[in-house]
Amino acid sequence: MSDQVPVRRVQLLLLSGYALHELALVRAALIGANRLAGREIFQISLATLDVAPVKDEAGLSLTVPQLQPQLASDLVFVLTGALRPARRVIELLNRDAMLVGIGWGVFWLAQAGLMNGYKVSVHWQQAEHYLEQFPQTAISSNLFELDRNRFSCGGGMAALDLTLAIIARLAGNELAGAVSESLMNERMRSGEERQRIPLQNQLGSGVQPKLVKAVSLMESNLEEPLTTDEIADRVCVSRRQLERLFKQHLNSVPSQYYLDLRLQRARQLLLQTSKSIIQIGLSCGFSSGPHFSSSYRNHFGTTPREDRLRHQPGRRSTSVGDET
Repeated sequence: MSDQVPVRRVQLLLLSGYALHELALVRAALIGANRLAGREIFQISLATLDVAPVKDEAGLSLTVPQLQPQLASDLVFVLTGALRPARRVIELLNRDAMLVGIGWGVFWLAQAGLMNGYKVSVHWQQAEHYLEQFPQTAISSNLFELDRNRFSCGGGMAALDLTLAIIARLAGNELAGAVSESLMNERMRSGEERQRIPLQNQLGSGVQPKLVKAVSLMESNLEEPLTTDEIADRVCVSRRQLERLFKQHLNSVPSQYYLDLRLQRARQLLLQTSKSIIQIGLSCGFSSGPHFSSSYRNHFGTTPREDRLRHQPGRRSTSVGDET
């Protein structure tokens, strides 16, 4: 079967701050496909738009050639560590090529207008930021997306899952499965799987389904929090039983665990979106700005405004809501 698979020219486009482990996962899968196919079905080369050498997220330098317009590719993986100007990308990348965004690489392609009209997968922690920056694209919470000739994932281990899925599409499921086994990958995850690890998988098989349902209710009701009694009623246990489950498995009480979920969500919105602080507080179930600020300070040791300014030093307060 591999004799019938056409050769694909693959460029791994490295931009400043790319994650070395994601590059390693992508290369390992593609090289493994070549080895198991018995021939070079993927002609792999590295390139950058930066002045060489390009540095990864830890500052490790790698000298690679600059991407040239005449070096047309069938498949281009974009790996980068932050949202940055997608300069000169239009004339360098073929819109008809298969373009793959890994992590922040999805943002980079979207900034260049190359993801308009496509469904994309971004890291769940970056979803709000992506929607604010690129409302014209459709976002997915799936592990990865294969939409026509645009492929995307949120990074991390999903880079391997996405690359295996690409190998399966271009060279067959049998080869992709063999590559996965050769890398001692536990299993090939499908794109439809959830990004976030379910609570039951985090805590093991011994966790009570009632606890899983209770946490799911909390995660689904952040803007208008339920009371502990309401949660207990919905999962069909007594309040005391619910408190015992949280103490046994999560070493917390339901009300504190719920508050922690809301504050973590608030911090995610605070650092990734331009929403006012009061808007964020209200959307996470806090009745007022002072209530939100006090709870935030008690949990994180700093106010929402101070935290935002520390992580976004160029930002200035623009509304009353940003004064808390």
